[in-house]
Amino acid sequence: MKTTTICCLVASKTPGYFTRELPTLGSHDVQIRTLAGAVSIGAELPQWLEQDMTITDYHYPLETGYESYGEVMAVGDAVQIVKPGDRVISFYGHMDQAIVPDSKVLPVPLHIAPRKALLLILSCDAAKGVRKLTLNPDSRVLVTGMGTIGLLAVHYLRHYFNVRQIDVIEPLASRAESARQLGADVVIPDSDVYDVAIECSGRQAAFAELQSAVRPHGTICVLSDGNREALTLTPAFHAKELQIVASSDGWDYRKHADWFFADERLATLPNLFEQETTFSNLANCFASLMQSTQLPIKVFVDYDKTS
Repeated sequence: MKTTTICCLVASKTPGYFTRELPTLGSHDVQIRTLAGAVSIGAELPQWLEQDMTITDYHYPLETGYESYGEVMAVGDAVQIVKPGDRVISFYGHMDQAIVPDSKVLPVPLHIAPRKALLLILSCDAAKGVRKLTLNPDSRVLVTGMGTIGLLAVHYLRHYFNVRQIDVIEPLASRAESARQLGADVVIPDSDVYDVAIECSGRQAAFAELQSAVRPHGTICVLSDGNREALTLTPAFHAKELQIVASSDGWDYRKHADWFFADERLATLPNLFEQETTFSNLANCFASLMQSTQLPIKVFVDYDKTS
């Protein structure tokens, strides 16, 4: 029986590894050898620290992560979308190999580098929220929080909807500079200026600022997970009769991949992987991030290199 090694929280706030058997390959299953992965700081760190507001009871071992890039090793008899040797993105987290349903496999062209391919999932998640808004090139848009979701939302606003005025709220200088690279302006917003706003920070202070900045009868889309702080409505929300829409998982990962991987401006995205580690050192990386006050936007995990 084949096994997989998993990096996770083996006990409360204790990163480590454990091994378990892989399930039998079914007719609609794909076996993947992981080549690279990503640590999603905003989603995973609150779980590691037992601070995720959406989790009421923690059970261990606790597996986190959902962005994996790998090589197809075997496929079930009914699988048609990929074949052995293909590169794919899937959603299984920090393990060196996995067997997943073909419905959770996204083919990746060989010319797309792993770091770009790993942005597909969150790019689609960001796009879903942006697509819920009524937008045109003249729309005035304000975005809070230039982490992964915020920057990918700006990219989609600029290159899919061709929005010309994109302003952002971001206190960290390095992240503000990444937004500028995408053509956004970093501002202290005025009140009642923006047609729509997108909340990507997960912070109540920023959410309150959006409600002040949006014009009467405007719309706010909440893209942040809501796992760190409670986001509450201010008097401005009621006085201006604002609308709020929420968005979570992506709109259609395979259809979005057709746009994302063909987008010639993909190369204009700034480097969102501000830190790199190996799978053999990932538990140590978890432990370090849990103690850090200087967090990267994302961490790239190389499964082929050793520490």
